Amino acid sequence: MTLKIEDVTKRFGNFTAVDQLSLEIPEKQIFGFLGSNGAGKTTTFRMILGLIDETAGKITWQGEPITYQRTDEIGYLPEERGLYPKLSVKDQIIYLGRLRGMDKKDVLVELGKWLERFNVPQYMDKKVEELSKGNQQKIQFISAVIHQPKLLILDEPFSGLDPVNVEQMKEAVMELKASGTTIVFSSHQMDTVEELCEYLCIMQDGKAIIQGSLKDVKRSFGKKNLFIHADFDLTFLSDLPGVLNQKITPEGCKLQIENEEVSQSILAAVHQKGLVRHFALEEPSLNDIFIEKVGESYE
Repeated sequence: MTLKIEDVTKRFGNFTAVDQLSLEIPEKQIFGFLGSNGAGKTTTFRMILGLIDETAGKITWQGEPITYQRTDEIGYLPEERGLYPKLSVKDQIIYLGRLRGMDKKDVLVELGKWLERFNVPQYMDKKVEELSKGNQQKIQFISAVIHQPKLLILDEPFSGLDPVNVEQMKEAVMELKASGTTIVFSSHQMDTVEELCEYLCIMQDGKAIIQGSLKDVKRSFGKKNLFIHADFDLTFLSDLPGVLNQKITPEGCKLQIENEEVSQSILAAVHQKGLVRHFALEEPSLNDIFIEKVGESYE
């Protein structure tokens, strides 16, 4: 019951947008696509949806190709928003819900629930153009989920939202996952992917450079981060065996170390020097892993 992308390539003339991509996206999970503009994320989504044809390879969901007859089971939030500005929210969502095979009364019930969920019940009869960008995005999100899809594809759903709206959207995505929806989304925000996803793929130039479960990706990286806050100079730590990188912070330093065993020798070294206020060993962040694999900072 998974979404499978098997050796998929998409070329536009001489330009290869997606290059031999193979992924398996588990059912009822949240899967994150990361990558800068032009990495191939949106092209991959459009091929999954059948909006454009792959040049080579195969995409299946639940063992079958995604055809027009199955699109009522899928929700899609495109990166380029596409609401009708002169229509009221109600008329907009009724129209889109009817296209998905819903009855008008069922659309209104679901719409009422979602507007309450996003704390904007007063927007039912407002024109889309009267809403702020963030609230337009909420309506666009509702249009993607109004028909309770089994597979939901969200292209940059959090871009342009303020922190309060980002949290509301995250909570909605988590609730949909809990109800059994398979969710695939792209983002520029590594911390968001880290927070929401159990599985991920980082794309660069159309290729998957990192993919798998978040736990496995971090475990295979091996290296750890060590954060130390102390009342004395910590620069001497960069010379200790197993310390790969040191970044001085206002409170102390962040170290990248070869493995967690190295932290014990560092603890012994700082313990002799004076008061240590904070000593924390953490898994590497996705950004750490990206810098290592790609050779540049992601954001």
